[in-house]
This record gives sequence, C-alpha cells and structure tokens, in this order.
Amino acid sequence: MLGFADRVVIGDTAQPHTLEKLRMDMELSDIDGRVSVVRLAGRLDAAGAERIGLRFTAGVVAQARPALVDLSGVSFIASMGIRLLISSAKGLKAKGATMVLYGAQPMVQDVLEQAALDQILDIVASEADALARLAG
Repeated sequence: MLGFADRVVIGDTAQPHTLEKLRMDMELSDIDGRVSVVRLAGRLDAAGAERIGLRFTAGVVAQARPALVDLSGVSFIASMGIRLLISSAKGLKAKGATMVLYGAQPMVQDVLEQAALDQILDIVASEADALARLAG
C-alpha cells in the first residue's frame, strides 16, 4: 500500500506523482565567476516561486552579473513563477546585466509565449544559444 508521500491523488483520477515532481528545486552555479547559472526543476507555480524566490533573487539579482536560467527541468509554470522571472530580469537590467532563459519544455515554452514573455526576456533553446546571446 502506498502512503501519501508516495502518491498524490488529483481530482477523481488517481495518478501517481512523486512529491519531487510537485516541488521546485534550484541549483545555483557560475561560469568563471562571470555568469550566474540557475537550474530549476519542478513546478514554478505559487508554491514553487515562494519556495525559491528569496534564493533566486539573491543568487541572480544581488550578484549583478549576467544570468542564465535553465528551465529544462520545469514541468509547469504559472503566474507567480512568471512574475519571479520578470521581476528578477528587471532587477538585473537596472544593474546593467541581462538574464537569458533556455531549455523550456514545450508546455512551459507555450505558456511563456502566450504570456508574451518572449517579448520582454530573451528565451532561447539551449545553453549554447544562451551563452551566445549574452556574448553579443
């Protein structure tokens, strides 16, 4: 028998989801101390944005250097996640730096495009494309 930690029931349909898929995780690194790299995994919804918001802002905006955000592990994005990305990008821009998003899964990419985020932020397919965008 599965316990709550092993299975989450959504609506009437019992679909197993590990809690890992329902949470938001963030890994922060850098490239030669010149570019911040943030790798996100999970759901960037209200709970996810709240979970990583302070660390994301401190790791990206406070560094005042270009940032790459890897969205390849993000399975879902909602308005609070979009708000976090926009506010961080604006904070970086005010400090003379740029943020580039890359690697979004098709569903996440569609949401970003429907929200016209691609009109506000640089969104590219791969890390190599993101680095090229920062370079020039």
